[in-house]
Amino acid sequence: MRKLLIQMVAVAVSAGLMTACSAGAGGGQPTSSAPSATSSAPSATSTGTATPSDTTAPDTETSVPAPAPPAPTGPPAGPGAGNAELAIMVKPSDTEAALSYTLVCQGGVPSAESKHPGAEAACSALKENPSILSPSTKNTAQACTEQYGGPQTATVTGIVDDTPVDATFARTNGCEISAWNTAQPVLGSSGGAA
Repeated sequence: MRKLLIQMVAVAVSAGLMTACSAGAGGGQPTSSAPSATSSAPSATSTGTATPSDTTAPDTETSVPAPAPPAPTGPPAGPGAGNAELAIMVKPSDTEAALSYTLVCQGGVPSAESKHPGAEAACSALKENPSILSPSTKNTAQACTEQYGGPQTATVTGIVDDTPVDATFARTNGCEISAWNTAQPVLGSSGGAA
């Protein structure tokens, strides 16, 4: 009985809150804060221009939800500054040891710190299109061809043009093979079939 009484009180409070939140006695229509007809506010002219009373108040609620925030993205497509500090690990297969590279680029040119088999090509590719390390098919419902390109996997972490990068690559379907082939200069010449 006590539980039923608590539920009834909760329903009554909810109904009271709903009434307090409604727009008023105007049949669910928002109330207007427009000046009355006797005020000196401007009215519509014969040309049909709107008056302040014809606009919705800025704090009026609408039924349209707010837009979702944009999804986090990687580096933008197109030419970049060509600056990068990356750690690259490529695993040719489950039975082979992983290969690790370091790639440091300044203005699209590799620095002396780079330990990468194709540093010039990798830095140039990152300057031309820094988004090659942000495959667009990750976490999407895009249909990919069911084909197998090999057991290779790769991980690339670091920064490209002041944007953090944490990308994984594989060759287990058509989309992943395409992303691998696009990032091939950065993954290194021994990163698998092209």
